[in-house]
Amino acid sequence: MNDRGDGMAAAYVPEGDGLDDRVPFLARLEREDRVALLALGRELSFDSRTALLRQDEPSAYVLLILTGWTKVTTCAPNGYEALHALRGPGDIVGESAALTGRPRSATVTALSPVRAVVVTHEKFRAFVAGSPEVSLTLLALTSDRTRAADRRSLEFAAMTVRERFAVLLLDLAHTHGARTGEGIELDIPLSKQELAGAVSASREMVQRLLKDLRERGIVRTGRRALVIVRPDALRRIARAGESAHPAVRQEAPQAP
Repeated sequence: MNDRGDGMAAAYVPEGDGLDDRVPFLARLEREDRVALLALGRELSFDSRTALLRQDEPSAYVLLILTGWTKVTTCAPNGYEALHALRGPGDIVGESAALTGRPRSATVTALSPVRAVVVTHEKFRAFVAGSPEVSLTLLALTSDRTRAADRRSLEFAAMTVRERFAVLLLDLAHTHGARTGEGIELDIPLSKQELAGAVSASREMVQRLLKDLRERGIVRTGRRALVIVRPDALRRIARAGESAHPAVRQEAPQAP
């Protein structure tokens, strides 16, 4: 298998307190380990809105995402779907089930066409067991995600839905925004239901919030696009400004 990880940076070294759940797994590995891991699997392509992994199903493989973006969700018995994270190039999904042997704890769905390398549980476990450095890197990733999720849950508990939604849009603008003549266009296709699931709200509430933001000239919406015209206004709504971090990057209680 070719070195499909050439675009990754050198092994990740945390700054400050080391809390950075946004740095993907492959970017944290040394190049030699990254190439060796990718060589264990085979590359597959998934169409947009295709489920890569399904909640509660038995697990047989992990996925290493090369291109494209996915969402990590869980579904409650009443049908409510919570959006826990967005996973993209360099991210790993399905690793927890691979290591524990338990069913998937979440569903991972493609938001755009996705290319990923599929590695069986047996090969992945053997690779991790044979490399203390890779094991520690995987542990650090899990720790970062858990700490970030705890911190964000605390932050969100003190906010109204309106404030949480403003923080979510600001974070999406930072991670998935493209500058245009009108403002910052979000280039990841999230539905109103998915936005609602990211801030623990109803679809109707998100519709009302978007209507208010449109009327105030803060955002513009179209059939497939959302443009942030006045990010400064969103920061005022969010109260915590750019220091806040939304739940959209929050990891599920257990990786699928």
